[in-house]
Amino acid sequence: MSELEEAVATVIERCLRVRAGETVLVVADPGSAAIGEALLGAASAAGGDAVLTILPPNPARGTEPPAPVAAALGAADVFIAPCLPSLSHTSARKRACELGRRGATAARRCPASRARLMSTDFDVLTARCRAVADLLSASDEARMTCPRGTDVRLDLSGREAISDEGDLAAPGAFGNLPCGEGFVSPLGGDGTIATSSLGLVGLTAQPVLLTVRDGRLVDAAGSGDDAARYLAMLDAHGPLGRNLAELGVGTNDRATLTGNILEDEKILGTAHIAFGASAGIGGTVTVPVHLDVVVTEPTLWVGETQVLDDGRWLLG
Repeated sequence: MSELEEAVATVIERCLRVRAGETVLVVADPGSAAIGEALLGAASAAGGDAVLTILPPNPARGTEPPAPVAAALGAADVFIAPCLPSLSHTSARKRACELGRRGATAARRCPASRARLMSTDFDVLTARCRAVADLLSASDEARMTCPRGTDVRLDLSGREAISDEGDLAAPGAFGNLPCGEGFVSPLGGDGTIATSSLGLVGLTAQPVLLTVRDGRLVDAAGSGDDAARYLAMLDAHGPLGRNLAELGVGTNDRATLTGNILEDEKILGTAHIAFGASAGIGGTVTVPVHLDVVVTEPTLWVGETQVLDDGRWLLG
């Protein structure tokens, strides 16, 4: 079995647990067509009635898929979308899960990377994800710092966190693959975030400094035009694009820093912040953009419990 076949088998058989007779929708883009074909084959081999659609990106519509694809997400028993832009934080994906459909979005990675990321010890990863999600749910505040200048406080009052552990077998279940994080949508926050990995920008030569006030991104500076590019992608969708949407903690020990945000945010010992849509993860903001940034070597306190110390995992 090739590395790609092993990875897609894990997705279909272990994570989504596709059963005979279930309808399965695979949504790829032109650049991920090969992965889409592999997922189609694995879903069919598991007994699923599978179909593949190719969805080219269209900046005019942002991250939301066109109406026919949105309808198909809600009609299939299972969906998996290795496409860019990601469908994770779209209204279409959220509605599908509310209808009881289960599914996953997936990073578009080469076969070797995909196999590496999905070969983690799932029992250990699950324990980490649940530990940090439980703590985020039980606490009213988080504070994060890092050696490059991060110093931010986040209000978690009344928010329920999510454990992204790759178990997507239950009706309405959803996750991003590769899996490996616990995350929450903060009520608000203030401070500075220093990051070298920006969603849809990639790795930066120097840290980009993001300033947050009252739960909104108010400024970004540093590393050539990277900060301006990041702001432009959020601002293309109006003021809500700058909404503070997420705090997440990576738990996957096989993930490494690559510039692909869907892998970078899963790195064990990192934390990430996102701006834009939050309605799909416990917040209230619906907007067709959700872009993460990753903080490396963070020190993170959640309530009275220290989770990370300069990038070292402390929860067991």
